[in-house]
Amino acid sequence: MPSFDEVLKEAGEFGRFQKRVFFLLSQTGITFSSLFVSVVFLGRAPENFWCRIPGAAELSERCGWTLEDERNFTVLPLHLGNESVSGECERLDVTWDTSVSCTSPLARYGNHSTGNLPLATCHDNWVYEQPQSSIVSEYDLVCANAWMLDLSQAILNLGFLAGAFILGYAADRYGRILIYLLSCLGVGICGIIVAFSPNFTVFLIFRFLQGMFGKGTWMTCYVLVTEIVGSDQRIVGIVIQIFFTLGIIILPGIAYLIPTWQGIQLAISLPNFLFLLYYWVVPESPRWLLTRKKGEKALKIMRNIAKHNGKFLSPHYSEITISNEEISNPSFLDLVRTPQMRKNTLILMYAWFTSALIYQGLVMRLGIIGGNLYLDFFISGAVELPAAFLIIVTIDRIGRRLPFAMSNIVASIACLITAFLPEDIPWLKTTVATLGRLSITIAFEVVYLVNSELYPTTLRNFGVSLCSSLCDLGGIIAPFLLFRLAAIWLELPLIIFSILAAVCGFLVLLLPETKGISLPETVEDVEQL
Repeated sequence: MPSFDEVLKEAGEFGRFQKRVFFLLSQTGITFSSLFVSVVFLGRAPENFWCRIPGAAELSERCGWTLEDERNFTVLPLHLGNESVSGECERLDVTWDTSVSCTSPLARYGNHSTGNLPLATCHDNWVYEQPQSSIVSEYDLVCANAWMLDLSQAILNLGFLAGAFILGYAADRYGRILIYLLSCLGVGICGIIVAFSPNFTVFLIFRFLQGMFGKGTWMTCYVLVTEIVGSDQRIVGIVIQIFFTLGIIILPGIAYLIPTWQGIQLAISLPNFLFLLYYWVVPESPRWLLTRKKGEKALKIMRNIAKHNGKFLSPHYSEITISNEEISNPSFLDLVRTPQMRKNTLILMYAWFTSALIYQGLVMRLGIIGGNLYLDFFISGAVELPAAFLIIVTIDRIGRRLPFAMSNIVASIACLITAFLPEDIPWLKTTVATLGRLSITIAFEVVYLVNSELYPTTLRNFGVSLCSSLCDLGGIIAPFLLFRLAAIWLELPLIIFSILAAVCGFLVLLLPETKGISLPETVEDVEQL
């Protein structure tokens, strides 16, 4: 009986059929990256806001005040009494009633100078001037509640983490395409509920669920694309990352054209319903079917692939070699039970964690500094495009391991140099830091490919999902690490990033080279790499 790779070679390793499936599934990268960074536009802080005094709304309506008039009566006396008080998070501890004069609403407190009037902390009733639609103004995430905006992004990352475990496991047990389609449905439904959440608690619950299903769509489509092409074409795993970057580049255009945060949320969520149409055009992974002892179904799909590729499978291909491993449900122990699997898993988990931590840390450090948010965000995304092209040019010529290691080491050196460059040449600091970001982006994209190539088919989706869960952990830790260490010394985070990247660069040299080899089908195949 021929092996799967022999049948795939005759049916076409990257023919018309695979190109179509690849293009369709790649669109998932656009929606997933938009979800990943959407908080930048969903949570834009209002430029000016102030706290309304109880009773002011009724008095303002009776007196015919404009918002500017009300602000002058509310905030100006407060600022005159204490210049350090802006009126955003504190208000005068007074109550206005409708019997107060429209021209001198503070006349009843005439015996007090404005500096002696009592103050109270504002807990609600904020007024946002030129209201900018965002979840900040929608749910009053300002002043003492400002940390809740950070919480919303942490909750999304927790959803990614849960999706890596739950849906990664499910995809190895129940199939790639089934979990992909269910995840697309989940992202779409949860995204709509997020857009119309009546309160912040509901918003957080369904943002968590949208993150969980979003991770399911991204990881499953990535594995599915990798499994239907030949070993020489697995570079598509890098090309698909370009669509992730495209999502980051497209998002500011969407945000610019759509004025409300609900509209932006719907724009990045609703396209997931279109992916449900893939049920009729994207088949189950034949590699996965073979591991579940479903050889006839796998062969039927292979004949269909050959037909679309303009090829014909030999009649003697009545069966395909099926894995001799017993069908079992994947567990973490399967990833660490044997020496090679254990080494691969631990190094890959560290590589995922490091890549995410440094990537997000450098993004936040370079930031989107002042200026036009839409243009700055677009440029920050465009910086990532060369990474995929550099990988495509080098990875099939010199292998996976060397670019993986060198990108981490270059990122390490760039972070270290940036930390010690003088402040009076900011353009040079920014240039070197950008080189660090480009390098860590290359490492981030290579780890996707290497991870999928170092696990057997029976454990591939679960292994990729579990290892990449460390990416989400890095994403949760990054802001806290960056801002806490920067409070001690501004450049201290870069020193930590440099150390982490250097260690990762040397560790990945211990991984086996996967250039040009067939995807391992069993744990024994991995041990023999």
